[in-house]
Order: sequence, then C-alpha cells, then structure tokens
Amino acid sequence: MGEPVGPAQDESHIDWRQLEEVQLTPILSASLDAFYELGYHGTTVREVARRVGVTVPALYYHHENKEGLLIALLELSTADVLARAHAADEEGGDDPVRRLANVVEAIVLRMTTRPRLASLEGEVRYLSAENRQRYRAVRKGIEEVVLQIVEAGAESGTFDVDDPAEITRAILGMCQSIPRWYHAEGTLSPQEVAGKYVAIVMKIVGVK
Repeated sequence: MGEPVGPAQDESHIDWRQLEEVQLTPILSASLDAFYELGYHGTTVREVARRVGVTVPALYYHHENKEGLLIALLELSTADVLARAHAADEEGGDDPVRRLANVVEAIVLRMTTRPRLASLEGEVRYLSAENRQRYRAVRKGIEEVVLQIVEAGAESGTFDVDDPAEITRAILGMCQSIPRWYHAEGTLSPQEVAGKYVAIVMKIVGVK
C-alpha cells in the first residue's frame, strides 16, 4: 500500500507562484535523495531503508517495491505541476497571451524550485507498462492545458502557429530540459529563468 504524502491540493486556492518545500514522508524523502544521487538503477531498497533507519520489511509495509517508490514520487510531482498549471491558466482569464505566460511561468518555477522532483522524469523508462501508463495519464493533463491555450490563441489570431500540437510538445520539451542544467547556486533565480522562458515561448507562438 502507498504511504500518504499529504492532502490533495485545491486548485482554486493555489498560489501558483509560491512553492513551499514539499512535505514528503521520511521514506519518500530518502527515496528522492537516493534516486537523485545514485539514479534509480543504482538505488536499492536496502539503501533507502538504511537512510530512513527502518528495516526492509518495514519499508515494504508502506510501498510494494522500489518501483512503487518511484511512481509515488512521480505522481506527486506531476499532480502538483498540473494543479499549478490549472490555477495559472485560470488567472489568465480569456487572454491567450496571459494564460500561456502564466502556465509557462508556473511550470518553469516548479522545475527550478523543485529540481530533484522534476529530474525524476528521466527515470520513467524504468517503470512497468502499467505504471508508465498511469504516469502518462496525469502527464497528458499538462499537455492538454497548454494545447488548449495554443489552439485558442491560434483561432483568435493572437498566435501565429500552424501546428498547435507540435508547438505544445516543443514548449513542454524545452521546459522539461531545465533540471538538466539549472542549479540553485547559479547566476539566475527561478523567477529570472521563468521570465526568459516566457519570452522565448512568446516568440515561438508569434507574439510580437
């Protein structure tokens, strides 16, 4: 059975520009650290148990196996960014430019503020087919938010795009690459990175 990680967020009350530290259970916190430092393949359940200070059987009481730890973290991470994307989109009202700028900012702020969680997406290849499908179902929700905005902007003439689906994939792919290079001790703050990416996205969709 899965170990709870806290109550689900109400999207209507999310301040999507504010990202506090994620409240993880001790087991999930230790798993996240181990996956980040050693990679999924290099992490063992015994190593996670050692970091938490529990026995392996005690860990298995909460999570079925190592893959269960990974999918729990991935679902938490993806659900969080989806909720923030919805809140950011709503704040944009009927203006496609504001909506897209808000959603891109929300995604980038999450990528730069929570890079350890964001970097786990690179480990999705290790999931079983069933768990990969579970993950993709939630991930698809983020893609749909951006696609709907790009399509609305294209239909209104606000955006100059020929293929909204391909543009959406390009935007999300660009954002997903951030954890590979971003470091908190670098010269750019999360807000500065978000501003740069919003400007790039506006050029991609043809906003003057």
